[in-house]
Amino acid sequence: MNHFAKIRAALGSAGLDAVLLTERANRFYASGFDSYGTDGAALVTRDKTYYWTDSRYIEAASARVADADVLPTDRAHPYAALISGALRSRGVKKLGFDDAYMTVRDFRMYEKALPAELVPASALLSSLRSVKDAEELEALVAAQRIAERALGEVLNDIRPGVTEKFLAARLTFLMLSYGAENVSFDPIVISGAKTSMPHGVPSEKKVEAGDFVTMDFGSLYAGYCSDMTRTVAVGRATDEMETVYATVLRAQKAGIAAARAGVRGCDVHAAAAKVIADAGYGAYFGHGFGHGVGVEIHEAPNASPANDQPLPAGAVISAEPGIYLPGRFGVRIEDVLILRDGGNTDIAEAPKELLVLPE
Repeated sequence: MNHFAKIRAALGSAGLDAVLLTERANRFYASGFDSYGTDGAALVTRDKTYYWTDSRYIEAASARVADADVLPTDRAHPYAALISGALRSRGVKKLGFDDAYMTVRDFRMYEKALPAELVPASALLSSLRSVKDAEELEALVAAQRIAERALGEVLNDIRPGVTEKFLAARLTFLMLSYGAENVSFDPIVISGAKTSMPHGVPSEKKVEAGDFVTMDFGSLYAGYCSDMTRTVAVGRATDEMETVYATVLRAQKAGIAAARAGVRGCDVHAAAAKVIADAGYGAYFGHGFGHGVGVEIHEAPNASPANDQPLPAGAVISAEPGIYLPGRFGVRIEDVLILRDGGNTDIAEAPKELLVLPE
């Protein structure tokens, strides 16, 4: 899949003659071809598209990138010179660029080298990426199924004496075994008191009876990310652990019920946050209800207190409230939603009721 046509159709309303894509995520979104770092550049003009890369990727790019002239770059023909030639041949005067990603050094180089005015275009690209098409949604659901299959297996490995690092590695191995291209981020697998840290790092700590174990992980499939969190108890859960878990689950369900196209991101967050606050845990929920998921694990739009803009139909967001009691324990439950007019589709199928695993 590629989105050259979608980008081209948006150039006029953005007042641009072309857009230059040098950053990995936007370059992949546009072309459907992935290469590391800055090892590639795409130029989408109003009537022609170019994709340049070096000898390491040119054969693969030529086979994968459709609807564009795929051309090599080398020391004698650097990106700036090739881009300049294309801009002159297409008469480009206003050129959009990845202002949210481009380094100051690269900006200054391109500003000096290119015969066009550089215009920030990350907001345009973010807006386009926030509305997923059918192929993107298919990839996102497939990535979710891989992660859920891995979860089903790793639950059999959680027991006292097993380390957080082992469980994180096991999740990674299982997702790759079941067809993932990669993990969508380094898995967060934490236990006991460490579950009070939303982004704790797996360590040699061993799981103990009576622990909560929180697993936040996802797979990458066809270039798109999945993201899910489940918190389970090992052997037993105290009354307070059960109360906190039930509160987080009610909060997630309230946020999901509020999530639909046209609702402001902050209002979706507020629906979940109210449940937690009313239960007396408001001080222990410090992050947003959800974030966009797609080519990147965190992208627009967000369901957070800071987003006062309506969420668009076709957006994909996480639903992940949590309660974190410092030094004691924490709970987070996360699904991913496709927003539609009048509601949403929760693509997660893994159970969410509190699971107490045998010792």
